Amino acid sequence: MPAVVALAVGVMTAGALAPPAAASAATRTDTIQQGLDALVHSDGLPAALASVNDRQGRTRTYTAGVGDLATGAKVPENGQVRIGSNTKTFTAVVVLQLVGEGKIGLDAPVDTYLPGLVRGKGIDGRHITVRQLLQHTSGLPNYTKYLGDDVRYYAPRELLDIALRHDADFAPGAKWEYSNTNYVLAGLIVQNVTGRPLPEEIDRRVIKRIGLRHTYFPAPGDVTIREPHPQGYYRDSAGAPLRDVTETDPSWGWAAGQMISTNADLNRFFTALLAGRLLPAAQLAQMRTTVPAGHPFGSGTRYGLGLVSTPLSCGGVSWGHGGSIPGYETRGGVTDDGRAANVAVTVQPVDGAVMKRVESVVDAALCR
Repeated sequence: MPAVVALAVGVMTAGALAPPAAASAATRTDTIQQGLDALVHSDGLPAALASVNDRQGRTRTYTAGVGDLATGAKVPENGQVRIGSNTKTFTAVVVLQLVGEGKIGLDAPVDTYLPGLVRGKGIDGRHITVRQLLQHTSGLPNYTKYLGDDVRYYAPRELLDIALRHDADFAPGAKWEYSNTNYVLAGLIVQNVTGRPLPEEIDRRVIKRIGLRHTYFPAPGDVTIREPHPQGYYRDSAGAPLRDVTETDPSWGWAAGQMISTNADLNRFFTALLAGRLLPAAQLAQMRTTVPAGHPFGSGTRYGLGLVSTPLSCGGVSWGHGGSIPGYETRGGVTDDGRAANVAVTVQPVDGAVMKRVESVVDAALCR
């Protein structure tokens, strides 16, 4: 199972699988349910789940497909999934809280907090800022390109060391390019500044603060998903059989992609963030200051500080992130007027057309 695919936010495959569980006549006419059913029936995804909040705060949850291909078990409503790169937004929030507290300077060099640590071929932590880490403009090579098939426990410093064996992709600030290495460094900065493990800071500063009851950062060695969840699947190549990869060591994602949550909790998190409940106004404004983004995000998307803006078909934008890790793909967003939607599927679509259809369900939910 190549780890390289895992945090690129949206690039794996699917195949023809079992049909979705029966739905009532009422849900069949719902565009969101229809979209999820199509992802299962037409695109062959094992399962799809969604949670949608309207402007009045009313929530609807949806499921389609099968939660476990081996047993035929139903998809649990609002089941837990691995959320991949949505973890980056949690990490960015903690960094920006520390900026607001005067403990981190957004435009300070990385060397201010990790002196001498970041050195390599064209890489120098004296010339890379914290902002460039959070915005993917540092030029640091992406360590996940070099992990290969070795899925095991990785300490954060190991992940950084893998990246530092390779040349810089570009000079700091010269362009935008997605790299998970940026967020490993951001997490290490949090730990050095606070003297506490990053998972504890995320739990204390974000999860407990806004009551995310189904969200957590797995402990070292924990390969399970604690609460009811659909199984996650992986296919090595087009036409190959699906393999159950639900239980896996996610440590190689760490600050860039290790967390577990639900669609509803992700909606709650991004809604609270945009409403100013997690950051002071100045730091939230910085987070929402964007630059044009490229792969793995779609056309017209822009990247802030761990936050992505995506154009909506009905006008305006949604704010979120998205995540991809073997077994699960998540997409979602919230709007400034209080709408929120998140969709999870249980295999990573490698077909770009399928990925667009996953994203179109989110767009439909936010625009209806």
